[in-house]
Amino acid sequence: MEIDHLKGLIAAPFTPMHPDGSLNLSMIPKYYEMLKANRIAGAFICGSTGEGVSMTLEEKKKVFEAWAVVTKGDQDFKVMPLVGGTSLNDCITLAQYAQTCGLYAVAFTSPFYFKPASVKILAETCAVVANRVATMPFYYYHIPVLTGVSFTMFDLLKEIDGLIPNFAGVKYTHEDFMDFLSCLNFKNGEYDMLWGRDENMLAALAMGAKGSVGSTFNYAAPLYHDLITAFEQGDLDAARKKQQLSIDMIRLLGKYGGIATGKAYMKLLGLDCGGFRLPVSNMSSEQFQWFKKDTEKLDFKNFCSHIPVSIAK
Repeated sequence: MEIDHLKGLIAAPFTPMHPDGSLNLSMIPKYYEMLKANRIAGAFICGSTGEGVSMTLEEKKKVFEAWAVVTKGDQDFKVMPLVGGTSLNDCITLAQYAQTCGLYAVAFTSPFYFKPASVKILAETCAVVANRVATMPFYYYHIPVLTGVSFTMFDLLKEIDGLIPNFAGVKYTHEDFMDFLSCLNFKNGEYDMLWGRDENMLAALAMGAKGSVGSTFNYAAPLYHDLITAFEQGDLDAARKKQQLSIDMIRLLGKYGGIATGKAYMKLLGLDCGGFRLPVSNMSSEQFQWFKKDTEKLDFKNFCSHIPVSIAK
């Protein structure tokens, strides 16, 4: 099965929520329009940033539907949901539903309670889901900091090669550059390796990465477009400065409690996606004011994603 390699910035969208924590799907058309206006090439939905693990099966189906409706007919915008979890039957159900909705691909991450004992078993586990959507590109989502499953992806590619015909590649959210480069070079670059650490994108570009998936692309896409342009033009000094700005921006996530801070950045743009569900904590109103002052020190408004006039209300 011939599968295109994805290029450019693919955002990992936040799932919009009402104040009571219920889904706010009415925001997704505006969200999609904003991403398109900022030259984003696709969306990795219901992943870590999208709180997929905090949603029910039916809620995830509704999010799939909402993105499928707004992106229907847009061949240049690829939507890929994460269907991984602890129940393989649920993963299969979600993958098949994504196919029914007409989404581009599915991603799967290792079960993280009962973990696979070997990379061979992980490959077999992937095959159980991938074989049920055999005409769709199937990606593995490597994020050992959350799953606790840390096999090298080079070893996984060796196990999967020839086992899963629709295997497209890996969303690589880890810092093992030796492993990443080995995967890029595996069988002369047969598999698509999507970089997943925004804070060290420049290093990944130097390795040969062409596509990246990230949460900060939602609210700072121009910064990363400029970083990529500087790298491609050989202006490494400018590229390093852009990467440092990315790092400074991402440091504020840790300062204000973690992943939920991303929704605070979205609120500054004018797209209020609500808060995160428990057990993730959200910042208080007072903390938000301090956060806003910190973003002003970074001159966030000069490199943040822009909201199209059509939705700026």
